[in-house]
Amino acid sequence: MSRTAAIPLPWRRPLAVLALAWAALLTLFARDAADMARIWWDSSTFNHCLLMVPLIGWLVVQRWPLLRQLTPAPWAPASLAALGAALLWLAGDVGGVGLFRQAGLVAMLISAVVGLLGPKAGRALMFPLFYMTLLVPFGEEMVPALQTLTAKITIAMIGWAGIPAHIDGVFITTPGGFFEVAEACSGVKFLIAMIAYAALAANLCFKSWWRRAAFMVFAAVTAIVANGIRAFGTIYIAEKVDIGFAASFDHIFYGWVFFGVVILIVMGAAWKFFDRPADDPPFDLAALAGPVTRTLTWPKAAGLLGTAIALPLGWGMVTGARAGALPPSLVLDAPPGWMADTAAPQAAWTPRFDGAERTVQRRYRNGRGQQVDVVITAFARQAEGREIVGFGQGSDARWTWAAAAPPIAGGRVDRMFHPGPVNRDAAIWYRLDGVTTASPARAKLAGIKARLLGGDPRAVALIISAEDYPGAPARDAIAAFAKSAGPIDQMADRAIQIR
Repeated sequence: MSRTAAIPLPWRRPLAVLALAWAALLTLFARDAADMARIWWDSSTFNHCLLMVPLIGWLVVQRWPLLRQLTPAPWAPASLAALGAALLWLAGDVGGVGLFRQAGLVAMLISAVVGLLGPKAGRALMFPLFYMTLLVPFGEEMVPALQTLTAKITIAMIGWAGIPAHIDGVFITTPGGFFEVAEACSGVKFLIAMIAYAALAANLCFKSWWRRAAFMVFAAVTAIVANGIRAFGTIYIAEKVDIGFAASFDHIFYGWVFFGVVILIVMGAAWKFFDRPADDPPFDLAALAGPVTRTLTWPKAAGLLGTAIALPLGWGMVTGARAGALPPSLVLDAPPGWMADTAAPQAAWTPRFDGAERTVQRRYRNGRGQQVDVVITAFARQAEGREIVGFGQGSDARWTWAAAAPPIAGGRVDRMFHPGPVNRDAAIWYRLDGVTTASPARAKLAGIKARLLGGDPRAVALIISAEDYPGAPARDAIAAFAKSAGPIDQMADRAIQIR
């Protein structure tokens, strides 16, 4: 029997139209598809996605004997999902958020399946379509929180083991050495891979939705705790044997060996709660009986989906080229009680802002001897590769993030470490389209709103930082300068000569 004959007649045209739609989407958004594939290949955090692609194909093949008994029918409401997916992509393109663009592409592919095959096929393919969302490379935003949590788990276990230790953010000091819970030790790779595995296992092994949810939570918590145990084990071995041996053992054992052991523990603990028989059908065909409303012809369905995707993209092209005016140089004057200071800091600190049109950095001192470094940077407009909020923006690679500290005057404060050791606190604010915020997420949203709705496209970031000196905490110096300088929004507006 030929391959074509194996496909029932009612399925041939919709599958052909769907293949053309996917080809068009992947061509139109080739950059985002290529970016995702490159991340899967290059980043060890997302290498598991390379395995997920054929797994999704297997999940579809598993459902095909039942799926072919349905009659596909193009469905008009799916165009609303396509519109939402295109808006998500546009928000990512406008805000320079690759995660949103890639999620928007995947959502458009899913919308095309439901829109061209119909809601019954969409329900039959519910899990494979959901599993597609896990192909979007997300989760690395959790790294700072996971670093902090891992450090806290580790220091608690070190205490239980009776080893004297001191913790400062993600840095732990014991008699055996000085340890950093670095990004690679945060456990984010382990957690993301575990979520992908647990989602598949939950679908295959459980029928009850609450059992699936409980299993997912159990797997995630186990991954986080296991990573803390691994970090503790490294420090414990360093104390009892040798720090070099501990590092070598950690590099050999951690990875797929450790991952496999934890998966065995998770599956062993959950095995007696499995409630899905091995021969259980992948979906209930009888539950999909009944007519489908709001159906369309194939040309109308394809046209409606195409229009829903094209409208946001066209609007983005119209509004994307606007830029605001910036002065030849930014204005940054010393506030009352402060004066310019030419003394060098203990360790050089120059935060980077790629793509910024204007940047000024000054150092100030007051009569009490407090010293601060102030940086103001401005963008005439934001675009790909020139966003005020992004990976590495506002940081200096010579310094290591240590912990999040309490806010100062509404600014987000990060504590940083430089070999020496030198500690520095840095408070940051963003000013976009009349909004002043310390939240990167809110800054992103303000920038997206300004571009799409005709607001001020300019963006300003302000950082006030200080080093710790004996008897002169960095926080006190930052707070004193912020109080003397007055409202942050006025300081940012003066810098670009709005007021």
